[in-house]
Amino acid sequence: MNNALPYNLFSQNLRNRFGEKVFKVTLDAGFDCPNRDGTKTKGGCTFCDASGSSAQVSPPTTPLAEQLELGMAAWQKRFGSKARKFIAYFQAFTNTHGSLERLREVYRVGLEHPDCVGIAIGTRPDCVPEPVLDLLQEIATQKYLWVEYGLQSAHNKTLERINRAHTVEEFVDAVERTRRRGIEICAHLIHGLPGETHPMMMQSVDLIANLDVQGIKIHSLHVVKGSVMAGQYLRGEIPMFSQEDYVGWVCDSLERLPWKMEVHRLTGDALAHLLIAPEWSRQKLPVLNAIQKELRRRGTQQGSHYEKLRSVAPLEQEPIEDVVSLGRSWN
Repeated sequence: MNNALPYNLFSQNLRNRFGEKVFKVTLDAGFDCPNRDGTKTKGGCTFCDASGSSAQVSPPTTPLAEQLELGMAAWQKRFGSKARKFIAYFQAFTNTHGSLERLREVYRVGLEHPDCVGIAIGTRPDCVPEPVLDLLQEIATQKYLWVEYGLQSAHNKTLERINRAHTVEEFVDAVERTRRRGIEICAHLIHGLPGETHPMMMQSVDLIANLDVQGIKIHSLHVVKGSVMAGQYLRGEIPMFSQEDYVGWVCDSLERLPWKMEVHRLTGDALAHLLIAPEWSRQKLPVLNAIQKELRRRGTQQGSHYEKLRSVAPLEQEPIEDVVSLGRSWN
């Protein structure tokens, strides 16, 4: 292996596409989620805080166009004249959970700004009815577009445990309907969810590897203040994994994913004042360095085991009930 990254990095592909570095500006458009507002249930995902795990620069009450300008200005302050092209990232909560009129109004902020070369929309697989996909297909003819679907786990019992209020089957259906329109998809997984074993996490990876998905974000589980999971963790109901655990899981995941799948993220961000655990996740660069070092130690890279595993049914590789969970007892 040479000194190039051992995985297919999304940000580098953006640079190749647009000729320079492209910066994401995270936005909060004021949406809610169907598992919070009573559309399906209440309470939200057990790992989510009151902000919807958003990391935008400005307060969510700031008008959307102003949020975009402030986010751009923050990047320009840091990188100067190099920060010229941006992606408007609608991140907080479920950004297709609203009327078509509202969605058009929201997305227009990114569509009409001359320095926005693209739009990324974070949402859930159960919130993309056909009229919404019609709108997204229309947007994709005007700007570079990614739709990000939160799956988190390919196991319905895990999704029930964390109160996702959607199923794996709904995710697969959303992917298929979205791809029929030529829209690019980034799938989200969380490694380290309560009750999940290593084989279960790899089965989630294999499901995505075998679908027509163009990108992936892998996050470590974060326990943050204000979440249901925070109480569970503080009561000793959720043991925490180490950085070494997580690095191994990510490397195993990358080996199983096709090289063409773009890696958007390999470790998540939590606001410093909200993070309870794991403490090591406060420092992103050491985690990324450890992932690269481990892949090089193994002599592997993204996709090394993909062809070998491709013919194996993603959810039939190993009986889940026969696996001991990380040597610990999960509740």
